[in-house]
Amino acid sequence: MSSASLRLTLRIWRQESPRQPGAFVSYPLEELSPDLSLLEALDRLNEQLLMAGERPVSFDHDCREGICGACGFMVNGQAHGPQRATSVCQLYLRHFRDGNKLTLEPWRARAFPLQQDLSVDRSAFDRVLAAGGYVSVNTGSAPAANALLVGREQAEQAFAAASCIGCGACVAACPNASASLFVAAKLGHLALLPQGQPERQRRSAALQSAMAAEGFGSCSNQLECAAVCPKEISADWISRMNRSG
Repeated sequence: MSSASLRLTLRIWRQESPRQPGAFVSYPLEELSPDLSLLEALDRLNEQLLMAGERPVSFDHDCREGICGACGFMVNGQAHGPQRATSVCQLYLRHFRDGNKLTLEPWRARAFPLQQDLSVDRSAFDRVLAAGGYVSVNTGSAPAANALLVGREQAEQAFAAASCIGCGACVAACPNASASLFVAAKLGHLALLPQGQPERQRRSAALQSAMAAEGFGSCSNQLECAAVCPKEISADWISRMNRSG
């Protein structure tokens, strides 16, 4: 563990509610361990704010292990920050230099309305999945292992698509706020497995229709979505979705 400490300035978007105006506020922090995560630095800041009788910074988080996708905001204009394939909860201060200023702001997309500060409402993703991102046929209890054979390459591709954690970085990074990578990944992992075949076309139409209804934009092939995805999901899944109709 490093013994050096850091001084950072966090420039954070503060907005108490969607109906009130927001603005950036700068907070200097000193004697930060490089082994702290950025969320832990925010915890430190919030302790100071509470001690001073001020409202703490609101931000989303849960497991803090890069698994659940609950966290997510912009760091210096990049979704999840500068580290490739890293969610913001796994972003550590050792990746920054002493004296750096970090600008933190929420996902900005019409389909992700702001709740407070760095926290946005991502329930649009849940509604898109509810439109058909599942297998509706009652398949009974789990079959015995290897009863339904799936090729290794097919299984690996399905697993790669299923690794999408629904964090919303793809939407935040896209100039059109498109959710195409998220929807394509959800469609992809079901379509590759035998259980997902009977409803494949109906599912694809339902999810893409729901995506548009929620206010997400269309894909314009900028590929920013894949560049910021913490799970490195390929934009090829969008091509597969478009070819499948």
